[in-house]
Amino acid sequence: MTDYFAQATAYGVLPVIAIEDAGKAIALADALSDGGLPVAEITFRTAAAAEVMAVLHKERPDFLVGAGTVLDRAALEACLASGAKFGLAPGFDPEIVDAAQTLGLPFAPGVMTPSEFGAAVKRGIRLMKFFPAGTIGGPPALDGIAAPFAHLGLRFIPTGGVSEANMGDWLKLKSVAAVGGTWIARPDDIAAGKWAEITAKARAAVEAAKRVRG
Repeated sequence: MTDYFAQATAYGVLPVIAIEDAGKAIALADALSDGGLPVAEITFRTAAAAEVMAVLHKERPDFLVGAGTVLDRAALEACLASGAKFGLAPGFDPEIVDAAQTLGLPFAPGVMTPSEFGAAVKRGIRLMKFFPAGTIGGPPALDGIAAPFAHLGLRFIPTGGVSEANMGDWLKLKSVAAVGGTWIARPDDIAAGKWAEITAKARAAVEAAKRVRG
């Protein structure tokens, strides 16, 4: 696991953000930081993603910014240009994984099957996104699929179907580095400027992770 990923997963939850307006980037980062969660995965699900990351890189250098939904080479290059410290994807694309390694960007591809686990391991990857975590069967599914690879020390960030209510079930698994928290700052809440609510959700998630991890 790289240093940036170690920092990003240290809180037990990684906010997964889709933000439409770069003008709200700083307020969002401050709201998350006030909740004890100075990190975010800004997804390329919106046209503003690269600008948001660039703004945060410049204006909030202590806020750890990563890029999500990195599906192609253009997004990969945008990660680097905008100052993102790490990247994640919902699936396993060997071309993108190889390009990320060549460019020196810490990258966690999405995996679901033993074959994808194996392909990632072959490339030296030890941290992966498990997606869609809820749809595929929850914590028991990850525990079962990852069992043959346990001796390799693989770590995962389950995302999709994870909530404040069930995050503890995921974090009880030794293989889970952190959960992807899409509920912490939803697009509608960001658009409406519900910063106090976002801060409260961030704080609750961090506290919940601490309780589980002791």
